[in-house]
Amino acid sequence: MLQADKISRKKVSEIVVEQIEGWILSGKVEPEEKLPSVRELCDMFEVGRSAVRDALTTLKGRGLVVIKHGEGTFVCRTDTNYLLPNVLSLRKRDIREVYQVRKILEVGIVEMAAINATVSQLGPMELALNDLIEAKTLKGWKADYEFHQAIAEACGNEILIESLKAVSESMKKGMMDCHRIILSDSKLSSDVSMQHTAIYEAIRANDSINAREAMLSHLTYVEALLHSHLQDSSNE
Repeated sequence: MLQADKISRKKVSEIVVEQIEGWILSGKVEPEEKLPSVRELCDMFEVGRSAVRDALTTLKGRGLVVIKHGEGTFVCRTDTNYLLPNVLSLRKRDIREVYQVRKILEVGIVEMAAINATVSQLGPMELALNDLIEAKTLKGWKADYEFHQAIAEACGNEILIESLKAVSESMKKGMMDCHRIILSDSKLSSDVSMQHTAIYEAIRANDSINAREAMLSHLTYVEALLHSHLQDSSNE
């Protein structure tokens, strides 16, 4: 269910834009889905019609929505490369440091998970993996995050589990940015799905060596992907 935060009167239309854009980028509204009517948006945000209309005009100009007279406002199938320079949330230094930590933690975690994972622990991994593979919106980052957390839960070491949770917010940012990128390129999306599948299959086979290699390969790939797009956006 869509929710709207109450907003101040300062730059009302701009804040409405930010909130609706947040719905779209987070996947709370799907491509081609109809947004609430102008009247409904006015009630949700507790603002006037002019503020909502200005916000929708801005969103249309950004290529995020299309306004069909007599029908309503619909979410576009967005070119995420166009949005990327404005939404990539990690800096170069952040990426390097986050992925240094992730490699140290998750390569060891996945090795232990391959040894210790029970059948019941494989279930949540497989469910998250399937959701990730089938995702067509930015909601895929949540499945990605849940997959990696499920691996941590299966490693059997509470200190490692808590250590990974400690960097979870930085992990989430990287995953969101990764999924913004791969949504625009079916090859990238396929590569990332195959990498996760390789990790899962190694765990299921109790193959700790291949699990380590698959995880390291995946994290290295995503780190390079983020660096590449951050560099591209800074050159534009």
